[in-house]
Amino acid sequence: MRTSIATVSLSGSLTEKLTAASLAGFDGVEIFENDLLASPLTPEEIRARCADLGLTIDLYQPMRDTEALPEGEFARALRRARHKFELMRRLGADTVLVCSSVSPHAVDDDALAAEQLSRLADLAEDHGVRVAYEALAWGRHISTYDHAWRVVESAGHPALGTCLDSFHILSRDSDPKGIEDIPGEKIFFLQLADAPLLAMDVLQWSRHYRCFPGQGGFDVAGLLRHVLRAGYDGPLSLEVFNDVFRQSEAGPTAVDAQRSLLTLQETAGLAAPPAPAPPTGVAFAELVTPDAAPVSAVLGALGFARTARHRGKPVDLWQRGDARVLVNTGPAERRDGTRLAAVGLESPDPAGAARRAEALLAPVLPRRRAPGDAPLEAVAAPDGTELFLCATERPGLPDWRADFEDTGAHAEAGAAWRVDHLSLTQPWHHFDEAALFHRGVLGLRPQESVDVADPYGLLRSRAVSTDDGGVRIVLTVGAAPTDDTAHAQHIALATDDVVTAARRFRAAGGPLLPIPGNYYDDLAARFEFADGELETYRELGILYDRDAHGIFRHCYTHTVGRVFFELVQRDGGYRGYGAANAPVRLAAQHAVRGFTGG
Repeated sequence: MRTSIATVSLSGSLTEKLTAASLAGFDGVEIFENDLLASPLTPEEIRARCADLGLTIDLYQPMRDTEALPEGEFARALRRARHKFELMRRLGADTVLVCSSVSPHAVDDDALAAEQLSRLADLAEDHGVRVAYEALAWGRHISTYDHAWRVVESAGHPALGTCLDSFHILSRDSDPKGIEDIPGEKIFFLQLADAPLLAMDVLQWSRHYRCFPGQGGFDVAGLLRHVLRAGYDGPLSLEVFNDVFRQSEAGPTAVDAQRSLLTLQETAGLAAPPAPAPPTGVAFAELVTPDAAPVSAVLGALGFARTARHRGKPVDLWQRGDARVLVNTGPAERRDGTRLAAVGLESPDPAGAARRAEALLAPVLPRRRAPGDAPLEAVAAPDGTELFLCATERPGLPDWRADFEDTGAHAEAGAAWRVDHLSLTQPWHHFDEAALFHRGVLGLRPQESVDVADPYGLLRSRAVSTDDGGVRIVLTVGAAPTDDTAHAQHIALATDDVVTAARRFRAAGGPLLPIPGNYYDDLAARFEFADGELETYRELGILYDRDAHGIFRHCYTHTVGRVFFELVQRDGGYRGYGAANAPVRLAAQHAVRGFTGG
């Protein structure tokens, strides 16, 4: 289906917004009135600019407070409308959005509303314009889509139809099934937005927290199916009011918006991009560092061995069990210490996963490769992390390990270690984009967002994972655009005995993060422990949590550059990440080196 986006969804000038929409592949735009009023271009120049970019102007919006008014107020509304319809003729737009009235002058009289909307439609028809009437969720007397449709149906005017907006419908918990009772030709326009599930005033919710489909908690795909069953064949258009999007660069936001519609169409059965090939595990985590010594010392204390070295690049492979860490001392973009730059994901179909990434606007990254190097595909996550689509020792598929030569060193025998999860702290403006990317492109399942208390603000966190937990990635964002957490990352290593692992790490000279004694006093009040168990946790700085499925024990190393390691032990099917302990861990990290972690 054709796709469109409201200019209010993007940042910048109207010209910048139109260019971003075109480059992202949109077919059309909704021109928001404020964008037009602030533009130095005439309506004719805007029309020509859209034509040059291959964009249609699908909607002009909004018109407010036009129905169920005293006659004097309605006369003034018609005067405003006449001016707008003349402007729309110059602009080349044939549909105007009319929102249900919030005017204190409006009366609760459906018959009057229908009669005045019919007169408005008469004037619109004279100018070659259609009126799409939309129920605002906070409308004074008309606030639901079915009520708006009854008024439109009563008016019975060919130039008057309804506009359906997923936010206004789903934020009020209205049943969208009734949409199927509206004739498709009377649904003049469809606006789509998602939103996190928040308990707040619907107007503030709408104006600040909308997001693209797939980034929030609404069943936008289910609503779309009802609209399609009604016979709607117009564009799928995004109208998203979001404080972050309006401060972010328009180009990447527009690409993310288009990706959301591609994913939505797939979910609704309208499109069939290459099927997702969810990763099955973490092949490796790659650290880039100007100085390998500090991180090598930590890895050595953790029991990792430097088992191999890349044949043509300054990259060492450290391994313990199935946990692999690459240490890359090649030219770094920044000289701010060790950082997590790339992740290798075990893929059942690397080529198929790459095709899906490209179909969802995540192009495969170009790579400089020596003639003998394994042909690995890689895509960039929104935070810049490179994601390699890998196969490790699987017949018929390129093996990334073939690029490495053994050093003769061996990891500890029988060590049942692996990467439990990775925590990637996102730039402030990429958090929602990252959740959609990992769901749509990689096929990971997002969990609910949680807020974590940091001594200097709140961190927002959202995990994405495979159903079996083979791959877990925690996405975290700080409280402000300048928050230093935008650079913090960590690698969680799974072990079947965290106490032994912690003791060995400490005995090898590795520094464990000290945890305040007050934390353990509180644990003693919350849980019962075997004799000596809590004292062991206190000694080693091990934190403890339980959920309905099992027990979680974990501890942390000090940071190296921008990276720290976590040792975790999951027992009995524990599904979380120890979020209840995060405030204590964050405070402890601040105390050690003034560091804010993700």
